[in-house]
Amino acid sequence: MYKKVKYLTAGDSAVVMEFGNEVSEEINAKIRNTIEKLENENIEGIIELTPTYRSITVKYNPLEISYKKLIEVLNKFENIKVDNENVKVKLVEIPTVYGDEYGQDIAFVAENANISQEEVIKIHTGKDYLVYMLGFAPGFTYLGGMDEKIATPRLKSPRLKIAAGSVGIAGSQTGMYPSESPGGWQLIGRTPLKLYDEKSNPPVFINAGDYIRYVQISETEFDKIKEEVENGTYKVSIKEISRGELHV
Repeated sequence: MYKKVKYLTAGDSAVVMEFGNEVSEEINAKIRNTIEKLENENIEGIIELTPTYRSITVKYNPLEISYKKLIEVLNKFENIKVDNENVKVKLVEIPTVYGDEYGQDIAFVAENANISQEEVIKIHTGKDYLVYMLGFAPGFTYLGGMDEKIATPRLKSPRLKIAAGSVGIAGSQTGMYPSESPGGWQLIGRTPLKLYDEKSNPPVFINAGDYIRYVQISETEFDKIKEEVENGTYKVSIKEISRGELHV
């Protein structure tokens, strides 16, 4: 993390607040807290705040607030202290069936790590993953915190079609495909949840700053939950807990 936030211009109506040059939970916590404080202030002229791994893009209306004034305002939010242990976070449980047709690359992931497929599942479900940001496609989660033991290179040739809900690994990251799309991640499982639903408000129920916990389920449970999701009767498990209760 930088000792002092860097400010970078992004065109004539956006400023990037850069907090560091690495991916870390400390930086991400600072970003989330800064956004929360800025949103609570409801500062005239600020249109949108977009978080990334290590920065915040602040979109503003130069007719309502000048660049100089904006920087003065943002400077006041640089030194927010974060109580990492006691701060409340949202934990979203993602029911997931692993292997076979749902995760056809799990055997390769296991072979690459020189462990069994069961151990891959145990490791993958044994940690809670921070949602650093959403991107690539609406609802696509970029998660941090995966055990390096199951880190696996991307596919040499991306697939043209990956099923919605697929859970995969790419390098030292894990994440989920919210909708059917091409992709090059190693697939290890699939969730029956709708990660992106254009008919819902909001269409995505996972946000940057949330934590994801994968929960292994059977194929029978997968089919049951999928039916409940389609009927609108399934309730996603979202809990508010302190950061100190997370599996990290």
